[in-house]
Amino acid sequence: MKYLLTCILALFFIVGCGSRGNDNIVVKKQPTPVAKPVSQTTMLPPPPKKKITLKEVEDTNYTDDYMYPEDTKAAKKDPVEMQKGTPISTGAMSKEECIAMISQEKFDKYTAMFGSEQASIKRCTMLKAMNQ
Repeated sequence: MKYLLTCILALFFIVGCGSRGNDNIVVKKQPTPVAKPVSQTTMLPPPPKKKITLKEVEDTNYTDDYMYPEDTKAAKKDPVEMQKGTPISTGAMSKEECIAMISQEKFDKYTAMFGSEQASIKRCTMLKAMNQ
Protein backbone atom coordinates (compact mmCIF):
# COMPACT_ATOMS: atom_id res chain seq x y z
CA MET A 1 0.00 0.00 0.00
CA LYS A 2 2.86 2.31 0.87
CA TYR A 3 4.47 1.76 -2.55
CA LEU A 4 1.15 2.20 -4.38
CA LEU A 5 0.58 5.62 -2.78
CA THR A 6 4.18 6.69 -3.65
CA CYS A 7 3.78 5.61 -7.29
CA ILE A 8 0.48 7.49 -7.69
CA LEU A 9 1.97 10.70 -6.22
CA ALA A 10 5.02 10.40 -8.48
CA LEU A 11 2.76 9.89 -11.47
CA PHE A 12 0.72 13.02 -10.69
CA PHE A 13 3.94 14.99 -10.21
CA ILE A 14 5.40 13.88 -13.54
CA VAL A 15 2.14 14.52 -15.44
CA GLY A 16 1.70 17.95 -13.82
CA CYS A 17 5.26 19.07 -14.59
CA GLY A 18 5.06 17.76 -18.13
CA SER A 19 1.99 19.79 -19.06
CA ARG A 20 3.32 23.01 -17.47
CA GLY A 21 6.65 22.89 -19.29
CA ASN A 22 5.09 23.34 -22.75
CA ASP A 23 3.26 26.57 -21.86
CA ASN A 24 6.45 28.58 -21.33
CA ILE A 25 8.03 27.87 -24.72
CA VAL A 26 8.03 30.92 -27.03
CA VAL A 27 8.81 30.48 -30.71
CA LYS A 28 10.63 33.44 -32.22
CA LYS A 29 9.93 34.14 -35.87
CA GLN A 30 12.91 34.76 -38.11
CA PRO A 31 12.74 38.07 -39.97
CA THR A 32 12.33 37.58 -43.70
CA PRO A 33 15.17 39.02 -45.76
CA VAL A 34 14.18 42.04 -47.80
CA ALA A 35 15.44 42.02 -51.39
CA LYS A 36 17.15 45.16 -52.56
CA PRO A 37 15.43 46.79 -55.51
CA VAL A 38 17.34 46.56 -58.78
CA SER A 39 18.01 49.90 -60.38
CA GLN A 40 16.71 50.40 -63.88
CA THR A 41 19.83 52.17 -65.10
CA THR A 42 22.94 50.02 -65.14
CA MET A 43 26.36 51.41 -65.76
CA LEU A 44 28.49 49.94 -68.54
CA PRO A 45 32.05 49.00 -67.66
CA PRO A 46 34.70 51.48 -68.71
CA PRO A 47 36.42 50.91 -72.08
CA PRO A 48 39.81 49.16 -72.00
CA LYS A 49 42.83 51.33 -71.47
CA LYS A 50 44.94 49.55 -74.08
CA LYS A 51 44.22 50.18 -77.74
CA ILE A 52 43.59 46.86 -79.48
CA THR A 53 44.21 46.54 -83.21
CA LEU A 54 43.18 43.50 -85.21
CA LYS A 55 45.80 41.65 -87.20
CA GLU A 56 45.25 40.79 -90.81
CA VAL A 57 45.56 37.10 -91.56
CA GLU A 58 47.18 35.94 -94.77
CA ASP A 59 45.71 32.70 -96.08
CA THR A 60 48.54 31.29 -98.17
CA ASN A 61 48.18 27.57 -97.48
CA TYR A 62 44.73 27.09 -99.02
CA THR A 63 44.47 24.66 -101.92
CA ASP A 64 41.42 23.20 -103.61
CA ASP A 65 43.10 19.79 -103.88
CA TYR A 66 43.39 19.54 -100.11
CA MET A 67 40.01 20.99 -99.24
CA TYR A 68 38.00 19.13 -101.88
CA PRO A 69 39.90 15.93 -102.73
CA GLU A 70 37.01 14.12 -104.44
CA ASP A 71 36.82 16.85 -107.08
CA THR A 72 40.39 16.38 -108.25
CA LYS A 73 42.09 13.56 -110.11
CA ALA A 74 44.93 13.43 -107.59
CA ALA A 75 42.58 12.20 -104.89
CA LYS A 76 41.72 8.99 -106.77
CA LYS A 77 43.45 6.03 -105.21
CA ASP A 78 45.18 3.25 -107.06
CA PRO A 79 43.48 -0.14 -106.81
CA VAL A 80 44.86 -2.40 -104.10
CA GLU A 81 46.87 -5.28 -105.45
CA MET A 82 46.60 -8.72 -103.86
CA GLN A 83 49.78 -10.40 -102.68
CA LYS A 84 50.74 -13.44 -104.71
CA GLY A 85 51.04 -15.74 -101.70
CA THR A 86 47.48 -15.25 -100.37
CA PRO A 87 44.85 -17.56 -101.84
CA ILE A 88 41.49 -16.11 -102.75
CA SER A 89 38.80 -17.83 -100.71
CA THR A 90 35.46 -18.25 -102.38
CA GLY A 91 33.66 -18.53 -99.06
CA ALA A 92 32.46 -22.08 -99.76
CA MET A 93 33.60 -24.58 -97.18
CA SER A 94 32.50 -28.15 -96.82
CA LYS A 95 31.43 -29.86 -93.62
CA GLU A 96 34.58 -32.01 -93.60
CA GLU A 97 36.88 -28.97 -93.88
CA CYS A 98 35.05 -27.30 -91.04
CA ILE A 99 35.31 -30.38 -88.81
CA ALA A 100 39.01 -30.67 -89.71
CA MET A 101 39.58 -27.05 -88.76
CA ILE A 102 37.66 -27.26 -85.49
CA SER A 103 36.78 -30.42 -83.63
CA GLN A 104 33.60 -32.46 -83.99
CA GLU A 105 32.47 -31.36 -80.51
CA LYS A 106 32.69 -27.68 -81.42
CA PHE A 107 30.89 -28.31 -84.71
CA ASP A 108 28.05 -30.03 -82.87
CA LYS A 109 27.99 -27.22 -80.31
CA TYR A 110 27.76 -24.56 -83.05
CA THR A 111 25.06 -26.57 -84.83
CA ALA A 112 22.98 -26.72 -81.65
CA MET A 113 23.61 -23.04 -80.88
CA PHE A 114 22.87 -21.64 -84.36
CA GLY A 115 20.20 -24.15 -85.39
CA SER A 116 21.63 -25.57 -88.63
CA GLU A 117 24.78 -27.00 -90.13
CA GLN A 118 24.95 -24.20 -92.70
CA ALA A 119 25.24 -21.65 -89.89
CA SER A 120 28.05 -23.71 -88.36
CA ILE A 121 29.86 -23.80 -91.71
CA LYS A 122 29.47 -20.01 -92.02
CA ARG A 123 30.97 -19.70 -88.54
CA CYS A 124 33.94 -21.84 -89.63
CA THR A 125 34.38 -19.66 -92.72
CA MET A 126 34.38 -16.56 -90.56
CA LEU A 127 36.93 -18.07 -88.15
CA LYS A 128 39.15 -19.05 -91.09
CA ALA A 129 38.98 -15.51 -92.50
CA MET A 130 39.87 -14.04 -89.12
CA ASN A 131 42.91 -16.30 -88.74
CA GLN A 132 44.37 -15.31 -92.13
